[in-house]
Amino acid sequence: MHQLTTVETVHEEGSVLFTATDPYGDLEEIVVVPCEDGVEAWVNVCTHEQQRFDTGRGVPMREGQLICPRHGSLFDACSGDCDNGEAAGTTLPGVDIAERHGTVFLIDDDYDFHHEGGIDDDDGPSSTSHLQL
Repeated sequence: MHQLTTVETVHEEGSVLFTATDPYGDLEEIVVVPCEDGVEAWVNVCTHEQQRFDTGRGVPMREGQLICPRHGSLFDACSGDCDNGEAAGTTLPGVDIAERHGTVFLIDDDYDFHHEGGIDDDDGPSSTSHLQL
């Protein structure tokens, strides 16, 4: 079990992105999004053409639905179901999380927490300077 964030942070920021190791040892991005009953976690890809929802600016959402930035399919934030667009009839792969006293934990046995942010977020330079001499 790994502490991820707080329910309050997810609701204030609109989503939280983290990277985990999947059952095959590969890195997988996961988004935690607000839901009417708290928060839910989904693998960060649309079921149609593997488009990422959060591309570094948060998950685009409208009225409790995740919006695929490529084709506009809408996925219910609470159930992961899509009933329109190119991804109609599909459901996002879910990731098990738990909320205790406002804190969100990764509890899915298939995923091991790797780091906050996206897959590429920890591969950058160690300083803010990009100058090379």
